Amino acid sequence: MNQTDPVTRLQETITQVARAFSGDESVEPSLEVPPKAELGDYSSNAAMLMARSLGHPPREIAADLVVEVTTELGDAVERIEVAGPGFINIFLADSWYRGVVSDLTAEGSAPVPPVAAPEQILVEFVSANPTGPLTAASGRHAAYGDALTRLFKATGNSVGTEYYVNDGGSQVENFAASVSARMTGGEPPENGYQGAYVNDLAAKATELRIEPTDLERLATDGVEWMVDGIRASLVRFGVEMDDFFSERSLYEEGLVGRGLDRLKAAGHTFEEEGAVWLRTTDFGDDKDRVLVRSDGEPTYFGADVAYHADKIERGYSRLIDVWGPITTATSPAWPQRF
Repeated sequence: MNQTDPVTRLQETITQVARAFSGDESVEPSLEVPPKAELGDYSSNAAMLMARSLGHPPREIAADLVVEVTTELGDAVERIEVAGPGFINIFLADSWYRGVVSDLTAEGSAPVPPVAAPEQILVEFVSANPTGPLTAASGRHAAYGDALTRLFKATGNSVGTEYYVNDGGSQVENFAASVSARMTGGEPPENGYQGAYVNDLAAKATELRIEPTDLERLATDGVEWMVDGIRASLVRFGVEMDDFFSERSLYEEGLVGRGLDRLKAAGHTFEEEGAVWLRTTDFGDDKDRVLVRSDGEPTYFGADVAYHADKIERGYSRLIDVWGPITTATSPAWPQRF
């Protein structure tokens, strides 16, 4: 038995039960991931393979197999159901997954074969605003993104990791104004930041003799201090980013305008009420999105377009963004459509 592959061990258990039940040592039942999560973690066609030799309907055989497999697997399964013409759908218990992780950790390696065609992948994750410390929710995103990255690397892909620093826009202006207010003993503005960490930043700025009126420096230095703290938090958590990409650099290097020009040249934009819109409905969205407001200021979405165009130009064939509990991956064909 393969001691390093828990799925192989699971399949061998199903095979042994099927052969003992049918008396046929040639039975080779499959073990596959069902197309829908509600159908279980794995599904086997063992009963259908045994129907002819046993002379009974597959669903009847499946019902008996469920009892045998449940007994054999014990606490490893939450439940087993009979579905369709006689499939056995297996719902594994949390204890099975914990045991698998424990075994793999003890062995020091995971049984993952290399992919046939390795890709250049960029995984962007966490990317919380640099106007406050990381939260518990950010820790969840960090764990998911880092695990995904490690899996891609383990299967032979070239993977980069990146944190997108939103160091532009009104939230950073409010952040700087909040630090400035605390430096003079005042209250942050209505849309400002009230956390105790703002007091610490104000004290640091005062120590460095930064003027409370120098909002530009308070913004740039304040964000830099916050990113240093974010980086340290991630390292303590076991996550080391390859890069922290500055949103501000998109504007300073003219990438936002270049990205918008590419979309316009491709015929994906239109103007309405003084604003520039992207026809995202052409790509399955429920409504079109504003790229540039009527006052001429790009939206966050407009900056994101430029950011992802830059990712593609850096040579990545697949981009993965971890947005909270939602993960979106671009298809390899997307750069050509863009």
